[in-house]
Amino acid sequence: MISIPRYWEDPDIVQVNREAQRASYIPYQSSRLAAASNRGSSAYYRSLNGQWRFRYCSSLADVPEGFYLPGYHTPDWDGLIVPSCWQRNGYDQMQYTNVNYLIPCDPPFVPDNNPAGLYVREFVVPDVWSDKEAYVVFEGVNACFYVWVNGCLVGYSQGSRMQAEFHIAPYVKPGKNTIAVLVLKWCDGTYLEGQDMWRYSGIYRDVYMLARDKEHIRDIFNRTQLSGDFGQAALISELTVKGELTVRAELLDREGNPVAATTGIIGGAGQLTLDVARPKLWHAEEPYLYTLLLHAGTEAIALAVGFRQIEIDQGVFMINRRPVKLKGVNRHESHPVLGHAVPVNSMLQDLKLMKQHNINTIRTAHYPNDSRFLDLCDRYGFYVIDEADLECHGMGREITGNPDSFHRLGRDPSWKNAFLDRAVRMVERDKNHPCIIMWSIGNEAGYGANHQAMARWVKERDHSRPVHYEGAAPINLGDSDRSCLDVESRMYASIEEMEAYASDPEQVKPFFQCEYSHAMGNGPGDLHDYWEVIYRYPQMMGGCVWEWCDHGIMRRANEQGDGQPEHFAYGGDFGEQPHDGNFCIDGLVAPDRTPHSALLELKQAIAPVGFTAVDLKQGVFIIHNRFDFSSFAQVRFRYRLECEGAVLGQGELELAELAAGCKQVVSLGDSWPSMYAAAPARACLLLRAVTAQDHWWSDAGHELAFAQFRLKEQAEQLEMGDKPTAAAVGSVMPSCPASKLEVKQQHEMLIISGDEFRYRFDLRQGKLTAIEAQGIPMLDEPAELTVWRAPLDNDCYIRESWEQEGYARAVQKTYETSWAFHSEANTVEITVHYSLAGYSKGPIVRGTMHWQINGSGEAALRVEANIADHLPFLPRFGLQLTMPAGNEEVEYFGYGPHASYIDRHHSNRLARYLTTVDDMMEHYIRPQENGARYGTEWAAVTNLQGMGLWFAASKPFSFCASHYKPEDLASATHDYKLRELKRPQTIVHLDYKMSGSGSNACGPELLAKYRLEEKQFLFEVAIRPIFKEDLLPQGNFFIG
Repeated sequence: MISIPRYWEDPDIVQVNREAQRASYIPYQSSRLAAASNRGSSAYYRSLNGQWRFRYCSSLADVPEGFYLPGYHTPDWDGLIVPSCWQRNGYDQMQYTNVNYLIPCDPPFVPDNNPAGLYVREFVVPDVWSDKEAYVVFEGVNACFYVWVNGCLVGYSQGSRMQAEFHIAPYVKPGKNTIAVLVLKWCDGTYLEGQDMWRYSGIYRDVYMLARDKEHIRDIFNRTQLSGDFGQAALISELTVKGELTVRAELLDREGNPVAATTGIIGGAGQLTLDVARPKLWHAEEPYLYTLLLHAGTEAIALAVGFRQIEIDQGVFMINRRPVKLKGVNRHESHPVLGHAVPVNSMLQDLKLMKQHNINTIRTAHYPNDSRFLDLCDRYGFYVIDEADLECHGMGREITGNPDSFHRLGRDPSWKNAFLDRAVRMVERDKNHPCIIMWSIGNEAGYGANHQAMARWVKERDHSRPVHYEGAAPINLGDSDRSCLDVESRMYASIEEMEAYASDPEQVKPFFQCEYSHAMGNGPGDLHDYWEVIYRYPQMMGGCVWEWCDHGIMRRANEQGDGQPEHFAYGGDFGEQPHDGNFCIDGLVAPDRTPHSALLELKQAIAPVGFTAVDLKQGVFIIHNRFDFSSFAQVRFRYRLECEGAVLGQGELELAELAAGCKQVVSLGDSWPSMYAAAPARACLLLRAVTAQDHWWSDAGHELAFAQFRLKEQAEQLEMGDKPTAAAVGSVMPSCPASKLEVKQQHEMLIISGDEFRYRFDLRQGKLTAIEAQGIPMLDEPAELTVWRAPLDNDCYIRESWEQEGYARAVQKTYETSWAFHSEANTVEITVHYSLAGYSKGPIVRGTMHWQINGSGEAALRVEANIADHLPFLPRFGLQLTMPAGNEEVEYFGYGPHASYIDRHHSNRLARYLTTVDDMMEHYIRPQENGARYGTEWAAVTNLQGMGLWFAASKPFSFCASHYKPEDLASATHDYKLRELKRPQTIVHLDYKMSGSGSNACGPELLAKYRLEEKQFLFEVAIRPIFKEDLLPQGNFFIG
């Protein structure tokens, strides 16, 4: 066993011989190369990424003494690419937990069997470095590590997500050298790194060497000052140097033209000031960057500079004296194959998607990200909330039962240094990034004196940015002194809580939702409601949706020799204990960055353009510029009048260059009133705002926002007691010639026939059992009333109540059935008195079904439903039909082209769509209810020849066609397992209403207005066999 100092269980020792944290930069040999910022071109930079010799030891006790010595025999060791997470390379145990520590909660101690990773490689020091000072930089190592060079122990560091730099000049020689690293999986710092994520280990970020002049610039802090009218700016570059240097500072504009320059002699510490007239300001909408070049000795250093001013004025968060709404997401560093070792192209993919969906803010949840990511945010325009690598969630009372334990480490003076180290290193590394608009001192780590020390240090070091920490919220029961924090932060606050805060004159800080709208599975569904409140109150800063991406892990086909196809895995899939299941599958995008439909909903909720109809008949609207800075100079506005896919008219709107935050009244012109008057019943006006030019993230014509207006109002819902007749929905059914009905009863089966159709109704069961048209069967199973849906992830709490009340097992009881044939009207009416209930439970619903079948082959159903008073709201209420195999084509008029729900349809457009059963489905890593279309007015499900069933209702309904019943989706743990459950038949749901999706998996309960909690209602729907090509106009539809 190796003999090393036991630093890993002493919270007061966070480093040995590690250099003081400095700003992140690379020195170059010339200004030209420095300005280009291609680190590989620097003669003073040498990457140590690549293949290292590697050995995994399940315990520190198994680490051989002397493995770090040059010439140590390692032929039986493996090769491992650095950077990487060793769990993603077949070593150790893959493990996901949210709150639980993987070790006994006994700080600062960790298990004796502490897994270790041994890394060894050779490197060459060029002869030209012989008169230089050499350093080695580790950008990220989890959890702690010791480093040796040529057999000499150089130092120790912990803090998994921050840079560690060591001076190695005393240990290196020209030519070949050996570096060895011992990484431990756990240390006392593990108690401070309890984030909701996969628990990875190893050297997962870049490793490189730097050569520095004997006397060189050590650190740089660029502070900017702006005059009152922003007409003048000063860049004050505070420098720390090793030795005494003549430093020349030169500021270049975006085009590389010199703007200002100065020279000074700096000994130890000093500053250089550059004055700039009429500076271009930096903000997310126009991220104008200058380049500061510093020349000292043989080195040139380049840093991006953005002039911007952050302040809080009367509770309003401001940038450059403009109120700014933070339209954000929480982003973990996550890659489906590489884990935490995220390459730059993946970072760019994230940022491009975010720009395309109107996102302007990123919270680095819950640790400082790779510094290259911040470089990209500077350049491409994102506001960043930089968060310290501090979370003690596993100390919480839900684990130990002690209400004070959550705050224990934050109050313990012996942990003060460990807490403070994480704030200091974050700020010192990232202080020069203009994208960072707020410092966050951690997440879910309790609240005590150590947090206050962090916040006060940050404010003293950098007074230009606010300090944030949600853990100080009163609900967390930590210390009451929150004066060191600048914003009032909450997680998953309800809309009522937000409105109460904004209405309270005692509340003087901006309100920020650092996490809201939990995007787990088929959700969230409350974005539009949140943003109505955020826009309404100036004190509302905005928020960051939890979270950006699903943390699914790609498992290759047959990876474990189990024959499984390629799929995304989640907690528990690797046999680990403990784990938190699919709670890591909670993003707006899939692990491969395929957007979920919720991302489209967010895009619309935070869109920079708002449309309000003033007088729809006259074509008068208000357009609201919701950009924080930009005018509409680079936005184009288009309108289109359409009806069921047919374009009836279109054009462009002429707007002045409307300034940010302003509104303008616009008109569609003199011809609009006549177009309105002539428009059909389902005509809709579509207004669109699109980009006028190409951007790095989109081509010209990219849609920023849209609004749709239905020109004619729909009929009101039927009242209880209205006559049960197909006429109520007949206006939306295609006309069809009638034939004389023939009716006969065979035992308990009622058979109703026309010239080309036949219905069968089981009088004992009270169910429609068969529909035939042209000799083709249209049903494989009896039609069923249902209240159940495959539970969403956001149903996780209400699900237990639903199941206890028997919703999942509800079956129909028929008390009485009667029928009558009205020969004059040529209709058959069937009345069924029914209930739905699960075993050992009383009825969920009691009521009456009225069926009416006419000579046109149309069956109209009116359901009267009375829900038991004591029950929780229903997931859905409607009719489930099972159509035979081959009915794959779907056409509908409703909210598409993607899934839509009562609380998530603002990104959808009301139109006529043509799609397939397979394409209606939205795949989630853990299957659940999906693919519904809210607000459907009619739908047709047919075979490829167009023969099938047509559905319509007296009121828009929720519609879905799938190859899965709810019980199929609910029983499958993973999406790939649906392959063996896929039914050849098509399952059609015609729902009076479907409850919304909400965000209750980690947020407030579903809003009452989105629940199906009515205790008495009517639902009328009509069904007809059709041949589409005979009854529907062809070609006027959207694909989707």
